Amino acid sequence: MPPPGDPPQPPTDRRPQAPRGLAMSLVLRVPQRAVPVRRAPLRSRVELLRAVLGVRDFDLGLLCVDNEGMQRLNRAYRGDDRPTDVLSFPFHENVKAGELPRPRSRDDYNLGDIVLGVEYVFQRCRGGADYYDALTVTAAHGLCHLLGFTHSTEAEWRKMYQKEKQVLEELSRLTGTRLQPLSRGLF
Repeated sequence: MPPPGDPPQPPTDRRPQAPRGLAMSLVLRVPQRAVPVRRAPLRSRVELLRAVLGVRDFDLGLLCVDNEGMQRLNRAYRGDDRPTDVLSFPFHENVKAGELPRPRSRDDYNLGDIVLGVEYVFQRCRGGADYYDALTVTAAHGLCHLLGFTHSTEAEWRKMYQKEKQVLEELSRLTGTRLQPLSRGLF
């Protein structure tokens, strides 16, 4: 209790804080051998994405799988028996698009996991697109899903497209690339 005469103090926010100035971990696993994945360039681009999105205080898992592994996951979690480019598994449920998760404990500083279908992405890059640019765009799409963005309706798609575009424009400015949103042209 403050001494008499001192102004009352506002209540403190009792939510646990992530360690200041320290980025949380990015766990990158590549258990597939169908296509080459150089970890260093992928890791550095995803770290830049995390910085642009303001989510470096959250842990993130990134798993790179082949078509067979992605088809198995897509069938199990979405009922779609074919490979795809990306699946996202958010740690926090009900995050509103455009808002960061509100962790209640230190263990809650986790965004979730992104599974990249690297073989699927690689096969679609044969027309001259840069493979690591395509993986970066795909990871940005997955990160947006972890942050509550969806594209089930045209209104949701517009919101997600704008966020992806904003993030990729900033990343392009930082890296000298010209990245376009994955969700371009969905509606």
